[in-house]
Amino acid sequence: MNEIQLIILYSLLSGSTVFLGGLLSHYFGEHVKNGLVKSEIIHSTTAFGGGILIAAVGLVLVPKGMQMLSLAPMVLFFAIGAIAFFYLDQFIEKKGGTEAQLLGMLSDFIPESIAMGAVFSQDPELGILLMVIIALQNFPEAFNAYLDLKSNYSSRKSLWILFLLSFSGILAALLGYYFLSEMPMVIGALMLFSAGGVTYLIFQDIAPMSKLDKSWIPALGASLGFLVGMIGVKILG
Repeated sequence: MNEIQLIILYSLLSGSTVFLGGLLSHYFGEHVKNGLVKSEIIHSTTAFGGGILIAAVGLVLVPKGMQMLSLAPMVLFFAIGAIAFFYLDQFIEKKGGTEAQLLGMLSDFIPESIAMGAVFSQDPELGILLMVIIALQNFPEAFNAYLDLKSNYSSRKSLWILFLLSFSGILAALLGYYFLSEMPMVIGALMLFSAGGVTYLIFQDIAPMSKLDKSWIPALGASLGFLVGMIGVKILG
């Protein structure tokens, strides 16, 4: 396979977990009875997704972004990302939406996919690492994003949204490959913007949603999610 075919294949593989995570969440909601166990699983999955996001920020987005940018633009783009998501989160809440998990997923899925395409020609191993991390992140995040979407849309529409979004990584990766492969500072700025936004979402929306009264299990999910990110970076990094 040539580089373009590989990028499309890897993007398709990493994006497929968006739909698969949503599909699993759908069948979980339909076939598992309500109760403490179901609540613990939902909250643990939310915490696990938060842990994966923390891993994405701490192990990929910030380290790679810091390598590409000097101090002033590093601070600037991280801060802009946090402020942008602060206003976006407020806008969604005023509209009655609960798409924090969907925002969290897209805010690392898209820039990481762009970065994967951009770095592939120079560093294929980093491109593969990003592909694996994206796939690992997307699954629990899509599981929770489906639950968010389901509160506003029908099951069918929620699954269609996730199915269509699963292909967005291909477009993002090709954009990175064709237009940004020679622009490392732009990639760094994009990563740090994403890191700022994700960090805001974790502490404003995702972490509070993972809390379950009189249960300590969900908090372990966050640690497990971060550990999964560490393992992926260690093995492939």
